[in-house]
Amino acid sequence: MMVGKVNLAEAFGRFHDHWNPRVAGDINNFQVKLVKFAGQFDWHHHDAEDELFLVVAGRMKMGLRTGDVIVEPGEFIIVPHGTEHCPEALDGECSVLLLEPNSTLNTGNVETEKTRKTLERLD
Repeated sequence: MMVGKVNLAEAFGRFHDHWNPRVAGDINNFQVKLVKFAGQFDWHHHDAEDELFLVVAGRMKMGLRTGDVIVEPGEFIIVPHGTEHCPEALDGECSVLLLEPNSTLNTGNVETEKTRKTLERLD
């Protein structure tokens, strides 16, 4: 594996669709994924994987059954495995960096038109 850096603004500028994560890097058995949100995703959970959502641009609401959490640019939220959640972009579009195990399916325990079984790589 090569050592390199990723410019997040440039990487997010390389794609324009929503709810379609791209792999920007690998670290051990984890992947760094970049994704743009627009509107609301689907309620779901992950049986075995925790997820970190770092908001790079825009604002995000993480819907949780215990109450919603607003995540601003430069903030992150960790959703523990087994926790039902529903990400949503606020005010239009939201750019998010995900850190999660490479086995994580974006829609977790449900399969919808937003499910991505194979992810494109940005490298």
